[in-house]
Amino acid sequence: MPNAYNDRIVDEFRARHGRVAEYEGSRLLLLTTRGARTGRPHTTPLGYLPDGDRVLVIASSLGAPTHPAWFHNLVADPTVTVEDGVFTYEARAEVLTGEERDRLYARAVEADPEWAEYQARTTRVIPVVALHRVSTGPPQGGSWGQALVLLHDAFRRELALVRDEIARGGTTLGAQLRVSCLTVCSGLHRHHEGEDTGMFPMLGQDPSLAPVLDRLRAEHAEIKALLDELQAAVGEDAADRDTADRDATLREVDRLVDELGRHLAYEEEQLVPVLDAARG
Repeated sequence: MPNAYNDRIVDEFRARHGRVAEYEGSRLLLLTTRGARTGRPHTTPLGYLPDGDRVLVIASSLGAPTHPAWFHNLVADPTVTVEDGVFTYEARAEVLTGEERDRLYARAVEADPEWAEYQARTTRVIPVVALHRVSTGPPQGGSWGQALVLLHDAFRRELALVRDEIARGGTTLGAQLRVSCLTVCSGLHRHHEGEDTGMFPMLGQDPSLAPVLDRLRAEHAEIKALLDELQAAVGEDAADRDTADRDATLREVDRLVDELGRHLAYEEEQLVPVLDAARG
């Protein structure tokens, strides 16, 4: 891609905390590598695939005959920086090989046939790279309240993506879609556990917030039950792979989206002003 194009996408991504109009409905991150020859930082917008505690990026260059520059850079120095719109974190890049690379590329093709088209255009084996989070700082946002809203919005967007992917899919769920479901479930679990053990005890020093925090904790338990049901529906141990698979999962996702939407709206209404005042 021309640098001017990349620069425009990078600027919009940062200004809108991970959202880019041209790629609305897609997963996008910013990857910063150091030039293999110059040592200067280079930032590239890339699509990615969720994969549990790591994310996957694919060095396709739309099927060009040579690897993209960012791939050569991370081979020379696998310490990279990732921006996801909420967090900026250091990561370790791992170029996957052999069976693992082939399995994950096949999973990507199943989710989006364009990956097969890119591989068909070139004789090189298109690399798959795993980005492992090493360290991270606080979420973006000018205040704690804004940071909470940004994090909530990231969950809203990811669940909307998963729901649309299920709705557009066939009668059964593909492997990558299952992983995406499990990844967002795990992320929500961790977020609510962090609130229950960290943020809520801190805010609980104000007795007037007790009814709000009690309600939020109760809603966390209700959402956990929905997450557990969704995880059971899409997990590798799930027994059914028939035509009910997609429809049942879509119903579970719809229940989660509705319940979580109400919960997040109430939490923001009640806690964002308190958090912003505390920051001040």
